[in-house]
Amino acid sequence: MMRTLGLILLLLALVAGIAWFVFGRGGSEPAPGAVIDSPWWDAQDRLVDVDGVTARVRVQGPDDAPVIVMIHGFSFSLESWDDWADALSADYRIVRMDLPGHGLTGPDPQARYSVPQTVDFLGGLMDAMDIDRATLVGNSLGGLVAWRYAADHGDRVEKLVLVAPGGFSINGVTEEPVDVPVGVRFYLTQGPQPVVAGATAALFGDPTRMDPDLPARVHGLMQGEGVGEALVERLEVFTLPDPEADLARVTVPALILWGGRDGMVPVDHAARFEAAMPDVQLVVHDDLGHIPHEEAPERTLEDVRAFLSEN
Repeated sequence: MMRTLGLILLLLALVAGIAWFVFGRGGSEPAPGAVIDSPWWDAQDRLVDVDGVTARVRVQGPDDAPVIVMIHGFSFSLESWDDWADALSADYRIVRMDLPGHGLTGPDPQARYSVPQTVDFLGGLMDAMDIDRATLVGNSLGGLVAWRYAADHGDRVEKLVLVAPGGFSINGVTEEPVDVPVGVRFYLTQGPQPVVAGATAALFGDPTRMDPDLPARVHGLMQGEGVGEALVERLEVFTLPDPEADLARVTVPALILWGGRDGMVPVDHAARFEAAMPDVQLVVHDDLGHIPHEEAPERTLEDVRAFLSEN
């Protein structure tokens, strides 16, 4: 009897170990209908395996409509696009995700956080969701990923909407990364909510336009298991090599939106993008900051709708 009980316990342990190996490490297909227990999980969310990363993805709009893929900025999440996504989903299939190391996607088990690896993630996500061709919309880091994907895969990109995109050197970052300051490490991994609120408000041209709930969400998602550390790891490998030759290869039509009060990526970079890209429209809103799509969604949507309606 004791021997039989021992065998049963051993089998249970083996089953539990296999389940942990297959499911707990994030390296397998998510179970159909799987959800994440989080106040930020939405009924429209799903989990999609992208080469071992279990990514949170939100899909809105008709299945047969033209696809728009939206890519958020550093330390943010797919909620950054709520206003634009809700407004455009009547006419487009909107797909947005939390990038690896962000939001409810959480850390990449293989720590693939460089810009080229994030570009690969975007392509892998499109493959996993059977998206052959899409308009890419990106802000800041997301804009950098979007245009770099378009430079190499123009056949899969209809148009680009770049909101204060990364590209040219800032903060001393060039083709080599820079050391991450101790204060930035603390902010990303342990920053208290009032500090996060202050830093988030600084992204607005007018902080009174900030959604009062935004800082709590940014802080809460940054506090997810391993997320802060992943954000630090991303900065440790973040590079901005001279982009002009690659920008010249972006031949799809592009709309660039910028805020004149952007304190993160200087607005004078806008003219440099315009000069380097073959087919671009530039719109600068003098009173807005680094996230114009959140600060003035209705106004900036007018720019986007006009651009998307052009043949």
